[in-house]
Amino acid sequence: MTDRIARRAARTVAALALAVAAAGCGDAGRTGGGGATLTVFAAASLTESFTELGRAFERSRPGVRVRFSFAGSSTLARQIAEGAPADVFAAADQNAMRTVAGARRTAAPRVFARNRLVIAIAPGNPGGVRSLRDLAGRRVKVVLCAAPVPCGAAARKALDAANVRVTPVSEEQDVKAVLTKVRMGEADAGLIYRTDVRASGGRVEGVEFPESAQAVNDYPIAPLTEAPEPGHAEAFVALVTSAQGRAVLAGAGFGLP
Repeated sequence: MTDRIARRAARTVAALALAVAAAGCGDAGRTGGGGATLTVFAAASLTESFTELGRAFERSRPGVRVRFSFAGSSTLARQIAEGAPADVFAAADQNAMRTVAGARRTAAPRVFARNRLVIAIAPGNPGGVRSLRDLAGRRVKVVLCAAPVPCGAAARKALDAANVRVTPVSEEQDVKAVLTKVRMGEADAGLIYRTDVRASGGRVEGVEFPESAQAVNDYPIAPLTEAPEPGHAEAFVALVTSAQGRAVLAGAGFGLP
């Protein structure tokens, strides 16, 4: 009888130990340990560099997964302001970040990169584009980002600085869509960031123009105030602004503040 009681007590102690261990694992997942998912909303032009940094972040924090939503900054800012759950926002201009800050969804953003426009031309340069003024030619099919999107606002600022009027064949919601139109031959030229030309791997060429200096975009990043994973959010921002993050961004063609 004594042996049976002892064995039963031992099993009870073991079961309680397992339950405590399981509860500890659950708490770790909720407070930033293993099994967490970090959600980052980022400008489309950051796709390649942030994907690389996301992999580095996951390697440094086993069990943590980074999930990205890449799109036009104005679209992402509107989604966040309307309550979309996310941990970090990285925008392609200050206006998009102000939209989020105005909704009290973030505070203390930091500028971590800069970018400027080039003229992307289709392989073989069928439109004969060599300068910004060439985009005004009637036979040149030009595609731009839509005006509310940072690359669209920058494009119009550069065109105004050059006193050039362009009638685009389409206006896209992010810079990657403009790149695709040019790469697929649906447009002769488009105004995109120099980083996107580099990321294209030679599928489009870039033509520099002096007026781009009038339309340089600063990229801010910030953790969101209602981040489901605040600890990981702060750590990801720290990675992006670290020496490692700056090296990745510089390698992608971004300027650094």
